[in-house]
Amino acid sequence: MPDGSRLDDAAVQERLARVDDLLATVEQAPGPTADAAMESVQILIEVYGEALGRVVDLGGPLARTLAQDELLKHLMVLHEIHPDPVAERVRQAIDDVRPHVESRGGQVELTEVAGNVARVRLTGVHGSCSSTSADVARAITETVLALVPEVAEVDVAQPATPSMIPVDAVLSRARGSARRQT
Repeated sequence: MPDGSRLDDAAVQERLARVDDLLATVEQAPGPTADAAMESVQILIEVYGEALGRVVDLGGPLARTLAQDELLKHLMVLHEIHPDPVAERVRQAIDDVRPHVESRGGQVELTEVAGNVARVRLTGVHGSCSSTSADVARAITETVLALVPEVAEVDVAQPATPSMIPVDAVLSRARGSARRQT
């Protein structure tokens, strides 16, 4: 900005939404002028991405600090120059959601990131209803997808819940078996 002030996150979001609307309008317009406008935008994105990439390269450890800023982090992901590998960022996302999982008696661990799929193991979730485990799995998935946009899918593996046979059914079978034997 010419006066040296910075946009807050809300102002950035407003501008990005406006750019998206304008680009949608340009994409719908036929002809060489619209094509030239779209090509200009693509070239600007590439050049600015290269500039940001150079900042990341020159920044060394500072690049990780820069990646803490929400806007810069998204730009680094967009241009595939984030200083932390995807698996490390998935681990960080899991660490962020871990207190929620543990508050429900569970444990969560990253088992693998393969391509754009993160595989996670969830164990020990307690709750009064069967949806508790599904709610925790959904929280894990949403957290990872929000913080690591390169991941397209989160596979949350949960051990099978053993089937419970009601005690009354076991006792009635045992009584019935005892009567037949007499």
